[in-house]
Amino acid sequence: MDHQKFKDAVKQNLETNIYNHSLSLEACMLGLYDYFSANNLLDTSEPTREEWGIVGLIHDIDFAGDTKELHPLRTREVLAKYGLEINDTIQQIILSHDAHQNIKMDSKAKWSIFCADSLTGLITAVAFVYPDRKLSSVKVSSVLKRFLKEPKFAAGTRRDEVAQCANPLGLNLPIDKFIEICLTSMQGIATEINL
Repeated sequence: MDHQKFKDAVKQNLETNIYNHSLSLEACMLGLYDYFSANNLLDTSEPTREEWGIVGLIHDIDFAGDTKELHPLRTREVLAKYGLEINDTIQQIILSHDAHQNIKMDSKAKWSIFCADSLTGLITAVAFVYPDRKLSSVKVSSVLKRFLKEPKFAAGTRRDEVAQCANPLGLNLPIDKFIEICLTSMQGIATEINL
């Protein structure tokens, strides 16, 4: 898979804020893969690291124009406009980030995108309240506090989905560890997403 071609397609098809969200989720997916891999927590049936990253990058590519209302069912259609294709594994993981699709949650990749998708927005919102508006200033404790104790902060965050990171049948990660992995991953691409 040509990562740059996928990235270019996402950039061309989406508004800047959703493009930046896509880069953020790609970073989170790669960070989570690396964490699980380093701790021998990945089953042999898991998709590749490259597939985890691509899923995060392109998961919202159809969230624009006349395909927006049927998101995420139009991913392949939009990719085809750019001469790109994805396999069924990637397609199923993308569908799993939408609870309405009733996809069988049978991989850490599916649980990761489901739980991390909405968290990126909360982390970004926390960065915005700092005077420098930089991810480098954000601490796990700040994100955790706003996640747990300030439900009106970044009210669009699907906290119930993010909290599923602790599900023993899924990622089995405490919320603070999950936030730490995603925050650190996003901090790694801060200049690219202007944070």
